Amino acid sequence: MGTIPGAPDPVASSVSGSQGTMNRKKILVVDDNPVILKTMSMKLTDHGYDVVTAEDGAGAVSAVRTQKPDLILLDLSFPPDVAHGGGVAWDGFVIMTWLRRLEEAKNIPIIVITGSDPEKYKARALAAGATNFFHKPINNDDLLTVIREILAKGTVETQPSVGAPPQPAA
Repeated sequence: MGTIPGAPDPVASSVSGSQGTMNRKKILVVDDNPVILKTMSMKLTDHGYDVVTAEDGAGAVSAVRTQKPDLILLDLSFPPDVAHGGGVAWDGFVIMTWLRRLEEAKNIPIIVITGSDPEKYKARALAAGATNFFHKPINNDDLLTVIREILAKGTVETQPSVGAPPQPAA
C-alpha cells in the first residue's frame, strides 16, 4: 500500500465536515489506479463517509483487519505486477476470495466496480460474494443510492464462492 499525493491516508480514515465520526460509515476503496482512489475518496467523503483506500490485495486485507470498514468498493482488474515484487498476483476475484475467508470481512458488503466486460464477469462476481456490480464509467448517483441502501440494511449474508478458491502458482 502506498501513499498517493493528495489522497486520503490509505490506513487512516479521512474526516471532513461537521459530522462526528461516531455515526459515519467507513468505506474501503480497493483499486490500483491512484486517480480512481482519489476521486472516489473525494466523492464519498463529500457524501459523509469515512474512506480507507488500498492499492492491492494485501492492502485490502490489512485495511479490513485494522479499519473495520462497513462496505468495500472493489475493482476486478489489477496489473500482473500488483504484488510489487513477489507473492500472489492479485485480481479482484482473488481479493474477494481472501476477504471472504477473513472472519472480519465475511459479512461486509462488497460492490464490484470494473471496466471489464460485464457480460463476462457480473455473474462470477456475484457468485464469488459481491453484493452488487457496477460497470465503469459509473453513474455516481446510482452508486451512492446503492451504497446508502446496502448500509441501511447492515451486514449481508454472502453466497459461497463457486468452485475452489484460486491457488497461487507454484
